[in-house]
Amino acid sequence: MFEIRVICDRADADRISHTLADAFDTGPPRQYPTRDGRRTRLYLTADHQPHTPESE
Repeated sequence: MFEIRVICDRADADRISHTLADAFDTGPPRQYPTRDGRRTRLYLTADHQPHTPESE
């Protein structure tokens, strides 16, 4: 298991969360403002998706 941190525009946070959830087995995203308040820090706990024949 590992943690992913992305700093992005607020408008992109949902799209990025969904994209990462498609690539990894993720927990719920956590969002916090950056220090300057202009962007969002997005944190997700992730793990590799199980390898199945369907994933090939």
